[in-house]
Amino acid sequence: MQVLGITHFFNLLFGPIFAWLMGLVGAQPIKPNAPINDAFALEMLVVLGLILFFVLVRLSLSVEKPGAAQQIAEMVHEFVGGMGDQVIGHGYERFQSFATCVFLFVLINNMIGLVSGLIPGVVTPTGQPVVPLGIALMTFIYYNFHGFRVQGPVKYIKHFAGPMPALSPLMFPIEIVSHLARIMSLTIRLYANMLASDLLYLVWFSLIPIAIPAVFLGLHFFVSIIQAFVFMLLTMIYLSLAVAHDH
Repeated sequence: MQVLGITHFFNLLFGPIFAWLMGLVGAQPIKPNAPINDAFALEMLVVLGLILFFVLVRLSLSVEKPGAAQQIAEMVHEFVGGMGDQVIGHGYERFQSFATCVFLFVLINNMIGLVSGLIPGVVTPTGQPVVPLGIALMTFIYYNFHGFRVQGPVKYIKHFAGPMPALSPLMFPIEIVSHLARIMSLTIRLYANMLASDLLYLVWFSLIPIAIPAVFLGLHFFVSIIQAFVFMLLTMIYLSLAVAHDH
């Protein structure tokens, strides 16, 4: 399997640190000398790109002459903010930054698949199951943390028992399983859709490398946006349910 140059670079800089961290949790990398694979290297590249983008926006803020980066940032801010206001309601601003990061991170990782058939070694990070799983786990931890913070431990745990005390022994385990299933649901939805889109595009690209694959590139582009939006929307819905005072 061909390895990207950026993967070699990240392994050179951070490989020993990641191997050590994996050892702390009892995980053994397949390649101890190169624990960072292509998908993870592309994720790191996306994170660095987003950080640089927001730093650029912050340094170039202008009321009179907003640049292209600022205009894009404002469009994303207004879009996510509008969705947060509709779904979460009052106090959505506290969660807007997380929802924005989820949306942009998923979207850009999805979009990387547009060049997977053109650049050898490039894969769609979200087409690897561990990547959607990681985002889903972060989302699960985040909304439960704010549920405990806003409701308080007792009240937040109590809402798992449902509104009827007589049914609480039945409802409590069902609700716990339901919440844990959200991790699987978020993971499988994103992974399965991006994997299917990738395979469809790559199969047609290998059979007919001219003209026809452009149709599936458009499909991949559309699926990438939809899946990023759905992941962000579900994150907001889970947050709204966790911080709501009335259940």
